Amino acid sequence: MATKTKKNPQEMSFLDHLETLRWHLIRSVIAVVGVAFIAFFLKDLIFGILFAPKDADFITYKVLCNMAQSLGLDESFCFNEIPFRIQSRTMSGQFSAHMWTSITTGFIVAFPYILFELWRFISPALHPNERNASRGFIVIASLLFFTGVLFGYYIVSPLSINFLGSYQVSEQVFNDIDLSSYFGLVRASALASGVIFELPIIIYILTRIGLVTPEALKKYRKFALVGILILSAIITPPDIASQIVVAIPVLILYEISIFISRYVLRKEEKRLKKEKNIVRKNE
Repeated sequence: MATKTKKNPQEMSFLDHLETLRWHLIRSVIAVVGVAFIAFFLKDLIFGILFAPKDADFITYKVLCNMAQSLGLDESFCFNEIPFRIQSRTMSGQFSAHMWTSITTGFIVAFPYILFELWRFISPALHPNERNASRGFIVIASLLFFTGVLFGYYIVSPLSINFLGSYQVSEQVFNDIDLSSYFGLVRASALASGVIFELPIIIYILTRIGLVTPEALKKYRKFALVGILILSAIITPPDIASQIVVAIPVLILYEISIFISRYVLRKEEKRLKKEKNIVRKNE
């Protein structure tokens, strides 16, 4: 009986690659659905966490208030009350919120496994030295993503909830926030921040394939600053203080990305020089 040999990645056809990718995606979806199924039965815990940023005693409000007072600033960051109620105005509103929240939780928790499946798909096409250099990809990318999610939950969401929830055009208009709108804001803040915090990984990959250089990143730093401020204005309330709070860590990530890009190029130059020396010795 003949044994089925595993195909070399270089010898696989386009359809073979698609078939391999399909199974990686299927396993990723199964992981997300599995975690979402568990999250569905942890309703009280998860919704307790998601409702916390609308309470005036949330830790972020206390920290910002203490910081503002210690710096001698006004009490614009001190919140005694967030005057709005959350309501569900459709028959399926609460069930839909429960389902989407469970799926989002599944994606966030299963994110390292999704990266693992992505790595399993890409790694066979890499050279051994490239695989060794990227060994910590899953851990670092996961830590950055989770840090971004926490930043979105503890910083972006409270600032947005407080500003938008208390904003009034007239005293005759009351803020009764729809359940889907509230959870949509929290989910978008967490996921968007998680993706933004992947900037160093994105720059690393773009540098490896030759699309980005540290010189280009430094040259366009001013444009990047404008882009970061615009991005901060999109994901935060339209007040300067909130935008600065969000923009600072993104700017730090951009500077770290320049260092990473420089490190990647230096390592690549050393590798090429070493290979040239080996070729010369063989000649």
